[in-house]
Amino acid sequence: MKLQRKTRRALALGALAVSGALALTACGSDDTGAKNNAGTDSSTSAAPNSSIKCDDAKGQLLADGSSAQKNAIDAWVKQFSQACGVQINYKGGGSGAGVTAFTQNQVAFAGSDSALKPEEVTASQKVCTGGGQGIDLPMVGGPIALGYNVPGVDNLVLDAPTLAKIFDSKIKNWDDAAIKKLNPGAKLPNLKIQAFHRSDESGTTDNFTKYLKAATPENWKYEGGKAWQAKGGQAAPQSSGVAQQVKQTEGAIGYFELSYAKDMSTVDINTGAAAPVKATVENATKAIADAKVVGTGSDLALQLNYNTKAEGAYPMVLVTYEIVCDKGNKADTLPATKAFLRYIASEEGQGILTENDYAPIPDAIISKVRTTIDSLS
Repeated sequence: MKLQRKTRRALALGALAVSGALALTACGSDDTGAKNNAGTDSSTSAAPNSSIKCDDAKGQLLADGSSAQKNAIDAWVKQFSQACGVQINYKGGGSGAGVTAFTQNQVAFAGSDSALKPEEVTASQKVCTGGGQGIDLPMVGGPIALGYNVPGVDNLVLDAPTLAKIFDSKIKNWDDAAIKKLNPGAKLPNLKIQAFHRSDESGTTDNFTKYLKAATPENWKYEGGKAWQAKGGQAAPQSSGVAQQVKQTEGAIGYFELSYAKDMSTVDINTGAAAPVKATVENATKAIADAKVVGTGSDLALQLNYNTKAEGAYPMVLVTYEIVCDKGNKADTLPATKAFLRYIASEEGQGILTENDYAPIPDAIISKVRTTIDSLS
């Protein structure tokens, strides 16, 4: 019994030590010379009641990219680091920052809410040695929620044309006739609309504007992409920044992932289906299941159907990709990168997504992701 108590106490202290090391890493800068404070042999260790396989994972991983998936990454890192003693510093500086860091050989992997463009694939070939290149692995799904802060309005329905006009500064007040028509029972105030968009390059912006282009091309004439192009509005950095501004600003509306919409009202979308569709994980999954793999070789980039009118399918969705080299990854970080990716693509890892308001990748797609991860070199 004494031995068991000592063992439990040692394990608890070890977990605290890892947690403390992770906190220090997250608060610090991207110092590639940082030490692995855990200092454990992770080749056979695994968390209790967990299927995490650490293999030869060790040391520290630096990563950057999509802020959309940061809440999911944080939950995964907590489990993986406790099991394997590997420090993972994921900055979540936005998809644009992540892709840039990857093509400049600054990170082990990157997160992006948009698949790599041809020119980005070309740039990746300089850092993926031995003829390798960057590939897209779909890992996180979910709805792009529209959070709003309109006093006295707990339920709000909008459609694509109205949203396009709001975010293009053509509808400027909450009691506009177009909004009233969609919400006949609501007491809409005479209040100026404060539309918030991302200030940084963002895959969330890319997917949000792809939805507007697909669903109402006559009202959204912009080219689209990670950088915001419409006139007017207000900007804030990262999903967390937009969400914070919406929470504290009367009359505000902004777009971000559902996991950032805690304690605020979200818009229901009129897609032309029998009833307006709520931003939920289940409704996003219905839309993602309609996606097609359009990448070639090891690349698993998806084509989403933003203009779906299927019953209960929430059309404003995104899929976040983890970006790695198909071959030619850094030898010192490859074991940890593969072990972490293998975990987050596992049934256990994908199960964590629903607990954090994200949508798991459908089985037919995630099974291909697992096979691709095993082949990384």
